[in-house]
Amino acid sequence: MKLSITRETLLKCLQQVAGVVERKHTMPILANVLIRIHDNELSCTGTDLEVELVATQRLDAGQVMEAGEITVPCRKLLDICKSLPANARIDLSLEDQKLQLRSGRSRFTLTTLPAADYPSLEDDEGAFSLKISQRNLKHLMDRTAFAMALQDVRYYLTGMLFEVNHNQLRAVTTDGHRLALFDAVAEATPAERIQVILPRKGVQELQRLVSEDDSLLHLTFGTGHMQVTVPVLSPKAKEGEDSHEGYVAFTSKLIDGKFPDYNRVLPKGGDKIVLVNHDEFRQALQRAAILTNEKYRGVRLFLKDNELHIQANNPEQEEAREELQAEYQGDALEIAFNVQYLLDVLAVLQGANAKLVLSDGNASALVQESDNQDALYVVMPMRL
Repeated sequence: MKLSITRETLLKCLQQVAGVVERKHTMPILANVLIRIHDNELSCTGTDLEVELVATQRLDAGQVMEAGEITVPCRKLLDICKSLPANARIDLSLEDQKLQLRSGRSRFTLTTLPAADYPSLEDDEGAFSLKISQRNLKHLMDRTAFAMALQDVRYYLTGMLFEVNHNQLRAVTTDGHRLALFDAVAEATPAERIQVILPRKGVQELQRLVSEDDSLLHLTFGTGHMQVTVPVLSPKAKEGEDSHEGYVAFTSKLIDGKFPDYNRVLPKGGDKIVLVNHDEFRQALQRAAILTNEKYRGVRLFLKDNELHIQANNPEQEEAREELQAEYQGDALEIAFNVQYLLDVLAVLQGANAKLVLSDGNASALVQESDNQDALYVVMPMRL
């Protein structure tokens, strides 16, 4: 294996896969990145046996002197590349089963492990594929990821449910106290509804990969894995030219479990509708949160004709009160929530106004954008 490459190209390739490379590992090879040079392409592969990322970069003619593959310590190689000057050129070669790295007057020798021993996530048979734009997939995950459970014996709650219906991809997350749901347009014609659960780490890595670009992605769902290939755009490409300089292939194991029937927890029949300015509501909650009980984080909402009052207090007998104008007609109502749950929803909500649908002080609240039905958020009340 022999290669001459710019620091920028190698660094970019390593950074795209380093997130899944294990720092604490039971298998030494999982701390390594698989480097493969073939057909004027450089590919770097990282995996933790749950998620696999393969970043591929096109190379110019003459950069590859000898094809080959080897695994080397990912973090060490990444740190070396970061420490070199921005315009540095790097020469890589495999000599006596050690990777030799030369750049200017710098020389490094890294240990290696055989490429043949590097684990790979297997492809599924009988998989279903759909098409969705990067932008829609990014919004889908960004608007729902916050409600995944951090740790739960119900392991299926620590991931994101992807549900495929006709021309629609839905994401649902819940930690048992709140629920987030978002629908996005996709090119899909499944024979029946498909549900898969992507684990938290897979969600986080995929969030990092996708962009606001409108290019279409192919998502493939199998019995045990989810796969997608994300193109890497070249900032130097001119209009009309092929703007892709490479791609990142993402593969993740799926959570083997049954997601709860989320339709059963969506509030129905709420007759108390509140419209409140999104930014004013969020800022008022942030101020009130300063004086909440650090353990329970509860705030009380008081509703009466066209008014919304927020109250928070703590064991030190300190108190915060906020008064907001709101569109509300109905009986007076008092209800309490974990303030962080409301703030998390408002952080991803868009539009000028937030819409709350309530029935009574003991029932879950439905939070939506006033002019968009694609996103639904459910927050359970709490007793104070």
